[in-house]
Amino acid sequence: MDRPWLKHVVKGNPQEIEIPEISLPELLNQSIEKYAQHTAMTFFHRTYTYEQLGDSIQTMAAALYNMGISKGDRVALMLPNCPQYPISYYAALTCGAIIVQINPMYKSSELLHVLNDTETEVIIALDQTIPLIESIKDKTSLKTIVDVSFENDCKFNSLLENKGLPIPDIPIDPKEDIAVLQYTGGTTGRSKGAMLTHYNVVANTLQSAATSEVKTNLGEERILTISPLFHVYGMTSAMNLNFKIGGNLILVPKFDVEQVAEVIEKTKPTIFPGVPTMYNALLNYCKEHHFDLSVLKTCISGSAPLPVEMLNSFNELSGTTVAEGYGLSEASPVTHRNPIAGLQKAGSIGIPIPNTDAKIVDSATGEDTLPIGEVGELVVKGPQIMKGYWGMPEETQQVLKDGWLSTGDLARMDEDGFFYIVGRKKELIIASGYNVYPIEVEDVLYKHPNVLEAAVIGVPDKYRGETIKAVVVCKENTSLTEEEVIDHCRKELAAYKVPRIVEFADELPKTAVGKILKRALKEEANA
Repeated sequence: MDRPWLKHVVKGNPQEIEIPEISLPELLNQSIEKYAQHTAMTFFHRTYTYEQLGDSIQTMAAALYNMGISKGDRVALMLPNCPQYPISYYAALTCGAIIVQINPMYKSSELLHVLNDTETEVIIALDQTIPLIESIKDKTSLKTIVDVSFENDCKFNSLLENKGLPIPDIPIDPKEDIAVLQYTGGTTGRSKGAMLTHYNVVANTLQSAATSEVKTNLGEERILTISPLFHVYGMTSAMNLNFKIGGNLILVPKFDVEQVAEVIEKTKPTIFPGVPTMYNALLNYCKEHHFDLSVLKTCISGSAPLPVEMLNSFNELSGTTVAEGYGLSEASPVTHRNPIAGLQKAGSIGIPIPNTDAKIVDSATGEDTLPIGEVGELVVKGPQIMKGYWGMPEETQQVLKDGWLSTGDLARMDEDGFFYIVGRKKELIIASGYNVYPIEVEDVLYKHPNVLEAAVIGVPDKYRGETIKAVVVCKENTSLTEEEVIDHCRKELAAYKVPRIVEFADELPKTAVGKILKRALKEEANA
């Protein structure tokens, strides 16, 4: 297979790395020994050293083990970014249990689906979510609820005070044993649990470390962690990466741009794994408040395509370079990244990370490899690719073939081996027989000085099959008309790509990680 990206393999972006067959707790323990007195986590005014983190994990692991948690049991975490999250995560893994990631903003039907699908018996959850959990408990296998509170007494704190219990010594087979059940967004039907083994997540942590240029001494990086840890991107690209390099995990429970600016000013983070909506909000805040972003030495963007106009503006304002990457839950998640050391291409997701292969195949058959420049489905292969979907062998077979994972994303590769996402297979708009990729139209919309956010979808049209609709959020104290938006697009797009419908909104629906939820916009339009 032709791999033109290999000519860009340089220091800080190797072709291959060694991936040991160890568990996630073993990987963390290496850092606890090496960086014992370094700061491991910061949560507002509270800090934890690696030694303190290790002690808390061992105490919590003993408590869970004493509670009856054993190998293969599922332990659900329903927490925002806070110290209790890493402690619970590694403690349950130490017991040989499987982490079930749950968004604290889930409603009852979403929560019921995940708990029943996994037959989870123990959940560690924020106190504010306990009434919801209690209301559905009788319909699930739940036996134990461990509440977490930042202000009051709670079961989590009492478990941490119970010292002296025997610490489990559970053998783990890294390549076979599941570490995490990461539920995908559920763009079609019910969400599916991607089975990520210890080896999958260890591999992706080491792959991420090998391509995240560390600009200070090892053990001195500070990672601004706003992306939720219950999402695979925050789990690997913030938490696990941070602990691997002996960094300080700066935990922020939710994205509030003023609070984030204050955290940046106080803690001086050096690495920021963010998503486009975060970069957009910081960009607009900094334009108004002349805020210094230059402390962020390494910025990574994932989860959704980053509009080129936004990327260039942020780079200019901050003096750093945002390296766009790509991943998905089924790949632990990272598969591509623009080389932080070396050539970068705006609008590209970069090149495959170490030990990873990728190609573009015909989206109709999923088989024939397409020539350079042609659009098809992106398929990927590597040690970070999931074992399969939990309890769904047929769905697993549909996306995993000979080790290759079908991503469902339409992309192209250029002559240098850089990949470009042009949209989801399901989001492709076919208007009057022409293929229209939403990101191409969105890139143009973001060039308008009054546009804060934009999303482009296809809506049914009797004559054209589908027609293009743009949903636009204007910047504060500005306005636009439908005609002004359409005229702006006409200047840069072929006629068939220009939106026929423009709707204005106060905000766009988003997932927990900040990705614009086009499915909700389509459902609303179709209704």
